[in-house]
Amino acid sequence: MPQNKKPKRPTLQNIADRIGITKMTVSRYMRDPESVSETTRKKIAAVSEELGYIQNRAPIMLSKSSSKVIGVLLPSLSNHVFSSFTQGIEVVTNAKGYEIIIAHFSYNEEIEERKIAFLLSYQVDGLILTSTRHTKRTLQMIKTAGVPVIEAMEIPEKPIDMAVGLDHAAAAYSAVNAMIEKGLKKIAYFGARLDYRTQLRMQGYDTAIDEAGLEKLHILTHKHTSFTLGNELLSRALSECPKLDGVFCTNDDIAIGTILSCKERGIKVPEQLSIIGYNALDIGRAITPQLTSVSTPRYQIGEKSAELLLSSIEGDREERNIYDLGFTITPGGTL
Repeated sequence: MPQNKKPKRPTLQNIADRIGITKMTVSRYMRDPESVSETTRKKIAAVSEELGYIQNRAPIMLSKSSSKVIGVLLPSLSNHVFSSFTQGIEVVTNAKGYEIIIAHFSYNEEIEERKIAFLLSYQVDGLILTSTRHTKRTLQMIKTAGVPVIEAMEIPEKPIDMAVGLDHAAAAYSAVNAMIEKGLKKIAYFGARLDYRTQLRMQGYDTAIDEAGLEKLHILTHKHTSFTLGNELLSRALSECPKLDGVFCTNDDIAIGTILSCKERGIKVPEQLSIIGYNALDIGRAITPQLTSVSTPRYQIGEKSAELLLSSIEGDREERNIYDLGFTITPGGTL
């Protein structure tokens, strides 16, 4: 067979012809196996497996009042933060017999708009979004579709529908105040990508620094976050502030990169430089010294988001529509 020729998928008619029944009977089985006799069920199941039949769910989804599918929008596929969040969603959807379709929007409102249009075209029963910034068309599409929506990871003042997350500005404020209480005077904020959550954390940093009468030092980049970025940001910070004694990082990747850079430079952590990360990823517990970090309940946010969404889909909507699941600062050896 020519390599450029796409193989044909087995059809309902192929299954029907193999067994000697009508295509309508096979179709009825695919919609509801219990609608055909046990003998026929076994035959259809056996031939379907033999042929490697793949069901096309799109027509079924479009024809039913409930697709039993929800859409989940993730801003990044490389960020470990969203793996535990998605696991929290799936533990609920799996138990309830729902499937999820994941779409990636790269922290871009226009891409999010296009992905939401795609998901809504397949009649998803609801949406879980990981941003609170949307285009006008996105908001209009959601309003027209009339499906329940969760905005997760943040706490917007006026959610589209429901929201589950935490106050990132408050979390950053607490972390920076913990550094100030240790007597640190020259504290920098390391931020990457500069998405909205990074900006919220910078607001919390600014508030704590201003209240303490200290000088703000923003070391920022539009680059995607990475471990190696910590070294680059630390170089810039030390150039601007040679007496730097503290760094609050927008995430753990940058914080860990900063710790490794300190080791290469002979800077003792925390004796000469204290470092606090954000999200409390497991890798922060595997390095020495262990990273002090803001712990965010990502799994629980995903779990609660799915619970609220499915309750709303199934007509048992909760009265409360905003859930702040809080944060903690993990103990570590970098402060």
